Amino acid sequence: MKMRHYGIILIAVVIVAAGIGASTLITASNDDPGKLKVVATFYPLGYMAEAIGGDDIEVSTLIPYNTEVHSWQPSASDIILADSADVFLYNGAGLDPWVEDDLLPAIDTGSTYIIKTTEGLDLLDIGSHEHDEGMEEDHDHITDPHTWVSPHMAMQQAQAIHNALVEADAHNASRYSERLSHLNSTLSELDQRYSDELEDRQWDSFFVTHAAYGYICDRYEIVQEAIIGIDADEQPSSSTIADLADLMIDEGIYTIFLNPVFSDEYARTLELEVESKTGEDVVVLELYIMTGPMDGMDLLEQMEANLQNLKAGLGATAAS
Repeated sequence: MKMRHYGIILIAVVIVAAGIGASTLITASNDDPGKLKVVATFYPLGYMAEAIGGDDIEVSTLIPYNTEVHSWQPSASDIILADSADVFLYNGAGLDPWVEDDLLPAIDTGSTYIIKTTEGLDLLDIGSHEHDEGMEEDHDHITDPHTWVSPHMAMQQAQAIHNALVEADAHNASRYSERLSHLNSTLSELDQRYSDELEDRQWDSFFVTHAAYGYICDRYEIVQEAIIGIDADEQPSSSTIADLADLMIDEGIYTIFLNPVFSDEYARTLELEVESKTGEDVVVLELYIMTGPMDGMDLLEQMEANLQNLKAGLGATAAS
């Protein structure tokens, strides 16, 4: 149903554009036809593509910065933009199912390099969803899609982006490789610093509003206790928050992390619950999810800020 819907919208937009001179919608997204045209679904992939491609490519992102990715849906203009790409980048791992369900069936994929940047990565399995098909029970495994939050995983996604650019534009391969080396140097250094600076810590767990930091936890052997799970639209019960408050008190942890892209309502509720039971002051810190520039920081700077805040919340003693 949706495939036919988007296909009809795409045809209609092209017809209207031809009739009323609205072709600027397409022209504006390809200011320099001599450059490789790259379209990324969201900010982290666009950032890494720009870092690797430099002046040799033109990058566009579909999803506005700091917008919820899971439930976003492409418009007709988004489909036109994706259809004009030489290279199309998306995350996969369950983050952006609308790409495969609605967008790709509506564009000419034969002339575009379509790159699922998590293909082949070691993804975290966080459970399964059961549903019935006829008389047989089927299981859909759910993976954690927040790969880019981890410097280690981001390096692997950057490699996939680099490989796509080289395949699409072999003439500039050496420049793409050189820029990838610079990006990987920064990400590798961050990865090592996370490992070193979080090692000597007072606590092994932290409390957070949204369970988006599984790859950080897996890599550096820490635990996230989250108010809501992978889906940022989840509505936690009052008992969930009360249980987390009791766990914080039992462990003597008085720091809560929130993702500044979303409302701080749940973090503040948990904060008040703990303070009312203990009289202790609770510190609220930020953990960025890096879906757009935030507080004047780009993706790499937000990774650095996350490290510093985790060190404070976990009672890590290593110097910066």
